[in-house]
Amino acid sequence: MQTVKIEPFHIIGISIRTTNENGQASKEIAELWSKLMSENIQEKIPNKVDQEIYSLYTDYESDYTKPYTAILGCQVENLNTIPNGMVGKSVDGGTYLKITAKGDLMQGMIVNQWSEIFKMELDRTYDADFEIFGKKAQNPSAAEVDFYVGINQETNG
Repeated sequence: MQTVKIEPFHIIGISIRTTNENGQASKEIAELWSKLMSENIQEKIPNKVDQEIYSLYTDYESDYTKPYTAILGCQVENLNTIPNGMVGKSVDGGTYLKITAKGDLMQGMIVNQWSEIFKMELDRTYDADFEIFGKKAQNPSAAEVDFYVGINQETNG
């Protein structure tokens, strides 16, 4: 676990409004992943910075117990061209807690890691949190995924 500074960035992808209540987000985000892969959404995103897939959580109604928006997509140079059926989002950046998890994506690794994060006493911003699925996440049974949780930075002095 480390504290990192994230520069502002833009993302284009597909989204849903969901909630963690009754396991709803787990089911709906899995369905969003299925759509991303089956419809080859990643290849339809213009001006991509790279091939990494972002799973972004934003527009929180309150905290992780209330509804929020989940976006699956890629970091892009700008939001000038957003294809039909997709959304664009600018993330302000800021101070983030970076947590790297390793495990089997098909065995709930992402959901399990978020369960651990929810137990931590963090001063979260609830502005934008995300995971990045890069080269190390391409083998689903032995994936390495970086989680970024927005936190309010403590200032000294």
